[in-house]
Amino acid sequence: MSTTAKDLAQKLGISQTAVSMALHNKPGVSTETRQKILRAAEKYGYDMSRIKGNRALEGTIYVVLYKTTNAILSYSPIFDELSLGVQNVASAENIRVRITPFWERNDDLNRFLEDLRVSDCIGVILVGTEISQDNCRKFTRLPFPVVLLDSSFDNIGCDCCLINNVGGAHQAVNYLIARRNCQPGYIRSAYHIPNFSERLVGFKKAVRENGMSFSRSIIHKISPSIEGSVTDMLELIDSGTQLADAYFCDNDIIAIGAIRALKLRGIRVPEDIGIIGFDNISEARIFDPSLTTMDVPRTYMAECATRQLIHRIRHPQQPPIKIEVPPVLIKRFSL
Repeated sequence: MSTTAKDLAQKLGISQTAVSMALHNKPGVSTETRQKILRAAEKYGYDMSRIKGNRALEGTIYVVLYKTTNAILSYSPIFDELSLGVQNVASAENIRVRITPFWERNDDLNRFLEDLRVSDCIGVILVGTEISQDNCRKFTRLPFPVVLLDSSFDNIGCDCCLINNVGGAHQAVNYLIARRNCQPGYIRSAYHIPNFSERLVGFKKAVRENGMSFSRSIIHKISPSIEGSVTDMLELIDSGTQLADAYFCDNDIIAIGAIRALKLRGIRVPEDIGIIGFDNISEARIFDPSLTTMDVPRTYMAECATRQLIHRIRHPQQPPIKIEVPPVLIKRFSL
């Protein structure tokens, strides 16, 4: 006689309802309990073929856009590309998607998480560009899987999908040095997020590999918005601050703001100063001069994250993985 859900419940000392929810990939039990039940099912010979839940998933995938400031994530086309990637995969699986923003300054995180617990949510794609490690950990305690998109934390055991920031910055700065044959400067965001910290690592690596000292690179910290970067860069120029011959910028928004400021003061780009950005936002292509940058395939990243979330829902007992997507150098006319 084969093992039943009731048998598993008795062996584990938990309710038969919890066992049933875990076996049928339904929300309502923690990831730890779900894994415990699935391991026991395998150990005691439970017939998994009787479960129909592996064919179709009932419920909704929630895409949480986590924001701590309007400075970094105020560029809405980025979210449009991420949302498209999620919808592409979820629609093929006939899974509903709900996109919901969370604004750290105004919203109550505990209440937000509790609302998720009692919803029809079966998994979360957490756009964690700005999220802290402590708040990310709170999401991973939900009773359904979470995939972290555009960030990762070594001390948190959840799936994540992000861009290879170190490798991308390294490639960009190597190209800058090859094109300009000079010590590269760096225009950094005054607001720090893990992505930018990783790009700094790539910058340092490229500088040193080219026989240069990082301490000799001219570095400016400016606001990570187009308006703010224009204003801050104008102040730097007007104050007589020494400028580099070419700059790597944390992202395209900073790069575009810097170019505007340079042009307002009669400094030509790329003739006098070269600029390379990161992200390949839509304005980078039509800006004058068009911006040399690193392309981030955001739609593809979101598709990868969604596929992994669906896999995690169906196979919660497997270990977490980290997916890194390489950016691609886009050569235009600002460098």
